[in-house]
Amino acid sequence: MCINLIEDNFRESHVEQIAFRMQLNPGQLAEYRKRHDEIWPELIALLKESGISDYSIFFHEESGGLFAVLKRSAAHSMDTLAQQAIMQRWWNHMADIMVTGANDEPVVEPMERVFHLA
Repeated sequence: MCINLIEDNFRESHVEQIAFRMQLNPGQLAEYRKRHDEIWPELIALLKESGISDYSIFFHEESGGLFAVLKRSAAHSMDTLAQQAIMQRWWNHMADIMVTGANDEPVVEPMERVFHLA
């Protein structure tokens, strides 16, 4: 029983960092920044409730690429975000300024970590 409690506490406190790439449409950086400056409080709450923290997005000017890095808890529920109405509304809100799939979800390319300095 004590071992299970320790394992449960570890899973809840363990954090994983992931990165991915998205693509902004040409000439849309100012609008992308504006929309994120005005990000909806309910979307922030959903992301945090899903176990996401320390989330940053960087822009590569030459390619128009967006590079995102975030931390997520071991007990995250990121896999269910696509079913959430708030997330779907946000994707629809952003679809005109970035590369998306048929359901307005941004096209995401996962990235592999090749180096880490702790």
